[in-house]
Amino acid sequence: MKQSIVHIALVVEDYDKAIDFYTNKLDFILVEDTYQAEQNKCWVVVSPRGTNGTTLLLAKASEPIQKDFVGNQAGGRVFLFLGTDDFNRDYRTMLERGIEFVREPKSADYGEVAVFKDLYENLWDLIQFSEGHPMGRRVESLCSGNS
Repeated sequence: MKQSIVHIALVVEDYDKAIDFYTNKLDFILVEDTYQAEQNKCWVVVSPRGTNGTTLLLAKASEPIQKDFVGNQAGGRVFLFLGTDDFNRDYRTMLERGIEFVREPKSADYGEVAVFKDLYENLWDLIQFSEGHPMGRRVESLCSGNS
C-alpha cells in the first residue's frame, strides 16, 4: 500500500491576504485557486517551491467556530514545520521579507531550527535537519522528486 498526506487545511481569514503571504513572504507557489460555486468558497492550495510533498489548503473560515481557530489551530504550539536544504539562506531571506521570528536560531542534535509566525500567528519551525537524520533524507527526497 502506498499512501501520503496530500493537504493540510490551514484556516485563514482572507484568501487574498493568505495567498500574498505564502507566495510573496515564504516564496511558496500557488498550485490552485479555483472557485467552488456550489459551496461558495475557493479551493486554494499552496506549496513550498521545489517540493513534491504535502501542500497547504488555505481554507477560509466560514463559521463562527472556525474563526476562533484562525491562528490557533495548535493551541499555541508549533503547528507546521518548513524543512530546508539551506537554513541560513532561508532564515536571512525570511528576515528580509519581514517574517517575525519568535525563537532565534539554535543548533540541536537534530539540526538547525528557529520558530516564526505566519500572518495569523500560527507558529512554524524553519528547520534544516542534520546530515544523516531520517527527516533530512526525507526532505532531500521530497525536494528532488524521489519520494
